[in-house]
Amino acid sequence: MPQSRLCAAAATAILLHTWIVATAEKVRFSLVSREGVEARLRKYTGDNKQREATLKQMFTEAGCDGQHISEQPVKGSKLPNVICFLPGSSDKVIIVGAHFDRVSEGDGVVDNWSGASLLPSLYEAVKIEPRKHTYIFIGFTDEEKGLVGSRFYARQMTKEQVAATDAMVNMDTLGLAPSEVWATHSDKRLIGALASIAKQLNVPIAGVNVDKIGSSDAESFAERNIPRITVHSLTQETWNAGILHTSKDKLSAMRLEDYYQTYRLLAAYVAYLDQIADIPQEPMTH
Repeated sequence: MPQSRLCAAAATAILLHTWIVATAEKVRFSLVSREGVEARLRKYTGDNKQREATLKQMFTEAGCDGQHISEQPVKGSKLPNVICFLPGSSDKVIIVGAHFDRVSEGDGVVDNWSGASLLPSLYEAVKIEPRKHTYIFIGFTDEEKGLVGSRFYARQMTKEQVAATDAMVNMDTLGLAPSEVWATHSDKRLIGALASIAKQLNVPIAGVNVDKIGSSDAESFAERNIPRITVHSLTQETWNAGILHTSKDKLSAMRLEDYYQTYRLLAAYVAYLDQIADIPQEPMTH
């Protein structure tokens, strides 16, 4: 890169970082209490059909009324995606998602009621004031059978809907440890924004890649070139504990303090994205 372009790019990055930090200090959101978040987590019981119904009921109780909640039939699945819309003032969109289905072994608390049950609490966090973006909160069906629900949703999006979507935030397997990011499969700008919010809140965040473990619903959106980020809690230690897809996946495996700190971080982050997700990207240089 020519030196003049390099200097200009560096100056842009510094200004952008300064603006992001200043903006982060002005983020407004409303937290659900720890007791409320844990009460939703404890509603993990039942098969996938019951979990889908429970998630829909929790959205309703959170204030997502009949006009803004829907069940999307999914080809290849017996159960629908659960979708809650929070309208914004522009046509820009932020998607927040997590799968609600589980495998037969264990109780499926960590994987992934930990993510699905946070969706209504994140809806409550950002609904307190008008936003520019429309938020779409989605509980995906049949992730465990090959990203069925998320892939269906992403592939049925029109080109206009794809272009309007500034970010997809995916939650999968939370509460085993402090918040982690699948860095190799997340947008760098979205990672940077999360790191800025984590610093403001004094909440730990780290990059832990899980490329050899499997896939996650955010990858369905990556196929449509939508910026995405996956937040999880897997570390080498928690992976070695053999919790996922085993009888050990139960409520007692959760570190509830870490889980609530992850909720605090994500609530601030999802609200923060409304302010920065649609800022222009740096121009490409060759």
